[in-house]
Amino acid sequence: MNKIWFWLTVTSICILLYINPEIVLPSMLEASESTLKLCISLCAIYSVWLGILQVMEDSGINKKLSKFLTPVTKKIFGNLDDATNELICMNISCNILGMGGAATPLGMKAMQRLDDGSGNANKAMIMLIIFASTSMQILPTTVIGLRITAGSTSASNIILPTIIAAISTTVIGIGIALIIEHFKKRKNRNK
Repeated sequence: MNKIWFWLTVTSICILLYINPEIVLPSMLEASESTLKLCISLCAIYSVWLGILQVMEDSGINKKLSKFLTPVTKKIFGNLDDATNELICMNISCNILGMGGAATPLGMKAMQRLDDGSGNANKAMIMLIIFASTSMQILPTTVIGLRITAGSTSASNIILPTIIAAISTTVIGIGIALIIEHFKKRKNRNK
């Protein structure tokens, strides 16, 4: 990793010194300024949604949502202990609300609890990865916030395409995982 940073630094210095620094330097400064503005916007968006998540947790809505999603999670993930099921339900609900940044720590905690120590991913872990990767969203709040920050006049017109894409990719991902699991079981039976 250090070698990569070394060569990136050397390359950047060479570009600045030998290829028209009057053009390169202003572009780099503009990009840095844009990146900083984006980071500040993301911090504002995440702080709002992490606050909402904390309110959900303090008011007990997460427990109710967990009970509501439990039949679905039991069918997809199998029998889980209550704490793991709650983490998975909160991860899914955060993703549904478009709070990917808040969903990530919950998903990591759930993944640690799902780990059986074998060094292999089990069915529940694979399903959690599919849910996290396809980011089943009903309300893509982070993307809408970014679009508003970028000056979009119709930032919310991505809601329907996002829902269609999220449902499609989640269903396809789960379907492929179940098909692969079926073939693995069949192969193991034939041995």
